[in-house]
Amino acid sequence: MQLSVVVPTLNARQRLSRALDALGARLPDAEVLVVNGPSSDGTSGLVREHAAADVLLELPERNLNASRNAGLAAATGDVIAFVSHGSVVRDGWHDALADAIAEGGDVVAGPVHRSVSGGVTTEACETDTVAGRDVTYFDGGNVAFRREVAEALDGFDEYLQTGAARDAAHRLAGMEYEVAWRPDFAVLRTDGDDVADRMADDSDVPAWGLKYRALGYRLAKNYGLRASVAWRALRNALADAKSAADRVFGGDERPSAWVRNGRAVVTGVVAGVEDGLAARRRDRSPRRNPNGVSTRMDRAMSRYEP
Repeated sequence: MQLSVVVPTLNARQRLSRALDALGARLPDAEVLVVNGPSSDGTSGLVREHAAADVLLELPERNLNASRNAGLAAATGDVIAFVSHGSVVRDGWHDALADAIAEGGDVVAGPVHRSVSGGVTTEACETDTVAGRDVTYFDGGNVAFRREVAEALDGFDEYLQTGAARDAAHRLAGMEYEVAWRPDFAVLRTDGDDVADRMADDSDVPAWGLKYRALGYRLAKNYGLRASVAWRALRNALADAKSAADRVFGGDERPSAWVRNGRAVVTGVVAGVEDGLAARRRDRSPRRNPNGVSTRMDRAMSRYEP
């Protein structure tokens, strides 16, 4: 197994340093590619000097999925993993991956441990059935693909500022690829995976709007207009509305904020569904990715080999 590890990053120098230390210690033979968004905290200098980094890609885009796709296009391994800049690979990560690949796994995912007072929490495997399709979700900051699977997907959908890993899970299921969940394929994340949040900081769309635009987009793109899918989006919105209303009645949120967020949800869903249906028309193939690696071959970036 020839392994490449793609690490997207943006203004997270200290966390990236810990992630690279772990990769160097536990995966000394892997090709490590760091894809740096327009950081302003000395990230480039760190990567150029770090022994674990084999390739540094500099992108002008503040887009997590653009970084993931740039790394995918540049990676040379027959297995390509994506690790968050805030994640430290644990002992057993490599062996769990190698075993799953040897058993014929298409995609390998595992838990994300998060530090809490008194110990760590563990992210369990999440599955769902959508329109008759069995979907296994995964964290985009701890997943590995066989190269042919990643290329069949054409990488991640760069339209999405959040939820691209969940979109990829829907598309994998639609193409009948299986996600192998391995408990030992684990990372420790002490600060949360805030890459997407940092890269979305410049967006003029409220957080609720981004979430529901992404939800509407991926459901419409992957399944079209179906009553069961529409109910799924409505059910999510109602649950969030209830939680927000409880905060209003509890005095933790102003009624005006609740109304503003509700408006963002509605406009986000509508915009997402419209764009999702347009994307579905643009790519009628099973991969459902009109904004993937192949559409960005002219991407502007700089490459360095420390």
